[in-house]
Amino acid sequence: MRCALFVLSGALLVPALVAAQDQAEIDRGMKVYASQKCMICHAIDGQGNAKGPLDTVGDKLTADEIRQWIVNPADMTAQAKAERKPPMRAYPKLPPEDLEALVAYMLSLNG
Repeated sequence: MRCALFVLSGALLVPALVAAQDQAEIDRGMKVYASQKCMICHAIDGQGNAKGPLDTVGDKLTADEIRQWIVNPADMTAQAKAERKPPMRAYPKLPPEDLEALVAYMLSLNG
């Protein structure tokens, strides 16, 4: 019986731990968004440049697509046939942990 309780309590703790890790990653992504001054060109919840809203980007793009928009926007602009001016600046030297945090934050934006 003790073993079953331990397994059950462990099963309940894992989702909470994952959710806390996910939230920590999203929070870090919010800080990267702010430190990289993304709001000059983009807006979230009405904060920033209204011409580039990101409020529902998590519903529209995959993690890989978001990642590519950040590191290689010229290719993504061509694929999407986007016409917004000025074109998005590339961030190829963003540290990998910051890039992944920013992607997690963008995925959390699902309206």
